[in-house]
Amino acid sequence: MRNVTLRQLRTVQAVCRLGKINLAAEALGLTGPALTLQIQQLEQDAGVPLFDRTREGMVPTGFGLAFLEAARSIEDNLATLEDAISAMKGLRTGRLRLGAVSTGKYFAPQLIAAFRRQVPLVEIKLFVGNRAEIIQKLRDHEIDIALMGRPPRDFDVRSQVFGDHPLVFIAPADHPLAGVLDISRERVAEEQFLVRERGSGTRISLEIFLSEVPRRLEELGTEMGSNETIKQAVIAGLGIAFLSAHTIEQEIKLGRLVILDVVDTPIRRQWFSVSRADRATNPAMQAFEKFLLAEGARHLPVVTKPYPANAFG
Repeated sequence: MRNVTLRQLRTVQAVCRLGKINLAAEALGLTGPALTLQIQQLEQDAGVPLFDRTREGMVPTGFGLAFLEAARSIEDNLATLEDAISAMKGLRTGRLRLGAVSTGKYFAPQLIAAFRRQVPLVEIKLFVGNRAEIIQKLRDHEIDIALMGRPPRDFDVRSQVFGDHPLVFIAPADHPLAGVLDISRERVAEEQFLVRERGSGTRISLEIFLSEVPRRLEELGTEMGSNETIKQAVIAGLGIAFLSAHTIEQEIKLGRLVILDVVDTPIRRQWFSVSRADRATNPAMQAFEKFLLAEGARHLPVVTKPYPANAFG
């Protein structure tokens, strides 16, 4: 395996990504026969099949997926090496691929702007998605650092806390519970809920909170795919919701939503920056993680009890 070349690994990446020999060859500037020969030579050297040839195209085998993971890891390490050389030359440049779960889009731009004021020459790309999408991008080496509420547990990661993440119950301003103090868990459980998709951090926290109320989890509520949709549905009077306080700053300021004073809330979770444990950190990653530790919490909205209309003011 010591004779495997970077060109061969990039061939594996292209075939896995595009699924067709002709498409991969075109992307790499090769002819189809030349690319096929590279794959066959690599399979011969490794002694294992890397792809199943099907009518639909080239499907990676388990061995092929292992080669793909190695290729992505090597690409990461080469990018880290390039950034490290730039840093040793005294250049404050670099690249950072940042991922954020959906709730993170409400503060990630502020974090990036504050960081860029300190390190203006670092190129940053931001990807926003639901929890499953961001974890998959981290697993596939498509992002360097993920901002999320709970680090994944099914592969090794490095993680650090950079701020509190309060979760609260929200309702339209004219809701009967608006302004009522010390609402019990049982009372709020009687309401119609608008909830995120299964597996989302806020939904899991809501399920844990309501698990002590008999049979309440059997039909949790109406599922909606985004925080924005849920907020608009709450404003329209379709129910109440349990969301990150960081998503509702403007609606609270404008008096369109209120935070309900439910006992034992806000539920305080934490925000983490997460990266793969099996890859070296480049200078841009190190600088951003250091920035998050020192200043990240300052760029998150703060919620305190009680919850008047200007709670974020």
